[in-house]
Amino acid sequence: MLKVVISGYGRMGHMIESVLQEKGIVCAGASEDIVSFDDDLARECVCIDFTCPDAFRANYPAIASKFKAVVVGTTGWNDIRDEVIRCFEEKGTPMIYSSNYSVGVNVLTAAVEVVSKYLSKAGGYHPYIVEKHHVHKLDAPSGTAKSLAGVVSESFSEKFDVSSVRVRGLRRGKRPHHHRARGLLAQGFRRGGGRCRADDGRAQRSPRIQGIVLQGQIEYQKTLEICLNLY
Repeated sequence: MLKVVISGYGRMGHMIESVLQEKGIVCAGASEDIVSFDDDLARECVCIDFTCPDAFRANYPAIASKFKAVVVGTTGWNDIRDEVIRCFEEKGTPMIYSSNYSVGVNVLTAAVEVVSKYLSKAGGYHPYIVEKHHVHKLDAPSGTAKSLAGVVSESFSEKFDVSSVRVRGLRRGKRPHHHRARGLLAQGFRRGGGRCRADDGRAQRSPRIQGIVLQGQIEYQKTLEICLNLY
């Protein structure tokens, strides 16, 4: 039976808990101090981490040691990515991480990669990104916007440094439902008076949470299959 422990019990943590309940998945606990979480119980569980960059940086060695598998939704630690991956590999703990688990955003990312290659060949286009969230969103620009900038940088034949892709992060509205109704992530390209733009105009939290929980189920199934094959 899949059991999940939530690391970080803020807005996203509460939404993850709701989706787990909807899917009939056992939530074995939610903690703001994952390092102190019971070791015996942790070994039976998949951890979903949705904290903040400083917390994840401090906690990832313990998370890698304690849990059966880990899904990371926290962003802002890309500078130590190799170190984190090495830690999980050494502990033999499966980990999946992404700047955004929303199906729509991942389709947008794939589309941006293709469009970037074609517009790069056409010449004269200048990429930009606009992303809008509620004022409680701590990072601006978001990890997703930075990831998109990286995709553009890699895909253009005229190579851009990631920092040169213009990214505009807007923070408006105080209530979370404003974010769900009006969230926006847009990737555009300008040339003269013309513009090509694609967006995930319904950048809601719900599809993102669904994607996170799905990854937890996948990692659990993979771990189970590996254990069965060992015997």
